[in-house]
Amino acid sequence: MSYRTNKLLNADDTCFIFIDHQPQMAFGVASIDRQQLKNNTVALAKTAKLFGAPIILTAVETASFSGYIWPELMDVVQQTPIERTSMNSWDSEELVAAVKATGKKKLVIAALWTEACLLFPTLCALEEGFEVFIITDASGGTSVESHEAAVRRMEQAGAKSLTSVTALLELQRDWAKRESYDGVMAIVREHFGAYGMGVDYAYTMVHKAPQRGAFPHTVANVPEHA
Repeated sequence: MSYRTNKLLNADDTCFIFIDHQPQMAFGVASIDRQQLKNNTVALAKTAKLFGAPIILTAVETASFSGYIWPELMDVVQQTPIERTSMNSWDSEELVAAVKATGKKKLVIAALWTEACLLFPTLCALEEGFEVFIITDASGGTSVESHEAAVRRMEQAGAKSLTSVTALLELQRDWAKRESYDGVMAIVREHFGAYGMGVDYAYTMVHKAPQRGAFPHTVANVPEHA
């Protein structure tokens, strides 16, 4: 069975771009809980790494304003970010060259802030013929209204909206893909809340996998109901 369709993300023709996931930029985010924002962003980076898609990091005014990219994200990606001064990362010749060097035509982009650092390069990349997927829950705006207005504008221009869990499942698509199955489940269990809890339950209670954790529960021997 073929897993391939050009309508969905495929790791071999997709590049992931993370723009300005830095402390000062996160301070201004009011459209999403900031801890959830970080969780989703790190999960997205793990997804790209698991499936072997190229990843590009870029940062704005690190030393003078924004601070260093979140260490949790750097731990996953482990590369030197492309430093810029412009709000529009597509104005950076180094970044555009890095994107084009991947040879990929699908771009998955997450950024802070939605209304500038996600919006501007998305519109530019679309104009240059790239297919752009914006990760709405790994991006954040200075207000809900500003975030949503920017998302609408990008969608009107042709961008497709995804969430971080959708990107993960879209790349997996078939549970028969055993080479990535365990990695997908690890990301789900660590980052995706109720979904991950359900996986833990199925592993231990249905499939009788060993319980995770340092102190296993002692289960009382309760008689079955008549």
